[in-house]
Amino acid sequence: MPYGTILDPIFAPGEAGPDGEIVGYSRCGDSPIWTGHYLAAESFRYAVTRSPESLAAVRDALRGVRSLVDVTGTDLLARCLFPTDSPFAAGMLSEESPHGSYTSTLEGKPYFWVGNTSRDQYSGVFFGLAVAYDFVGETGVQDSVREIVTRLLNFLLRNNWFVVMPDGWVSTVFWGRPDQQLSLLGVGRQVNPERFESFYKAYRFSFAGSVAAPISWEVLDPHNSYYKFNLDTINLYNLIRLEGSSYYRWWYWKAYDILRRTTDDHGNAHFNVIDRALRGEPNADRDTETRLMLEAWLQRPRRDEWLDWRGTYTSCVQEDRACEPIPIEQRIRTDFLWQRSPFLLYGGGSGVIESAGIDYILPYWMGRFYGVL
Repeated sequence: MPYGTILDPIFAPGEAGPDGEIVGYSRCGDSPIWTGHYLAAESFRYAVTRSPESLAAVRDALRGVRSLVDVTGTDLLARCLFPTDSPFAAGMLSEESPHGSYTSTLEGKPYFWVGNTSRDQYSGVFFGLAVAYDFVGETGVQDSVREIVTRLLNFLLRNNWFVVMPDGWVSTVFWGRPDQQLSLLGVGRQVNPERFESFYKAYRFSFAGSVAAPISWEVLDPHNSYYKFNLDTINLYNLIRLEGSSYYRWWYWKAYDILRRTTDDHGNAHFNVIDRALRGEPNADRDTETRLMLEAWLQRPRRDEWLDWRGTYTSCVQEDRACEPIPIEQRIRTDFLWQRSPFLLYGGGSGVIESAGIDYILPYWMGRFYGVL
């Protein structure tokens, strides 16, 4: 977190270990989603341990998320930010050039920030904010979450769910995704009911029956754009657990069951722990699998070495798709394992980018909290 939010370091070629020379930072465009996941992980850690270190980490992550909102000047969520005098600024600007960059001042210091914000980034941030609000239980944390959620939701409602850049360009829109709209509004109702309860109830009345529709379409392809399943899972996690009405929860559960029937045999520890959280009861097979997968994760290198398992595992349907999930230790090196297809036969990079390990600490601390570990 060199500038307050999650970025992945690029090491000089041949440099091994944590003391190697860092020559840049990468994956800036996904900083909000992984900062949100990191915030959730440290919030569950605090709920389990009550350690001062975990509370400090929660506060640091919240400051990072707030900076992504402050820097835009409109309450839009930025993809990432970094000081204009950063020695790594040129590399990050080049990598993120398709998204477009802007300049602003934050606490008296000039910053670059990256736009073209996607719905993914909002989902990840709201996931972390909701977990921090509910499971840390510290007044200062809850006040901070309430402020950030209110600003982000007010921006979206003010712009009719369009994500509008300062120059008027629209990067994405939440229309057609009632699951995402309701999940974000559900978090809003939880942290600021005076402002958002009426909005949530109106949307729920109109769109709860449609929540399963986009998910039913997505599960038709269980391999390509696999990150969609992580977004669906974290959105439904908040949507289901925060809904008190059994009638509307039934609609949300219907969507979740469609999703879970697709991913339950994919060997995904993150999805397994969320399933444990939502169902509220242990399952010996699922929970044993989760523990074994987390142990297997520890055997994975942290760098993005290129892997190619064609010829080792049989492909099905597509050249890059195995017929069965690949073992955890051998899956493609990536930023967050559980958002990548377990069937992916080849991929990776040049072995110089290191991941943050959030794909371990999040299911680990969730597993501790919900009794899987």
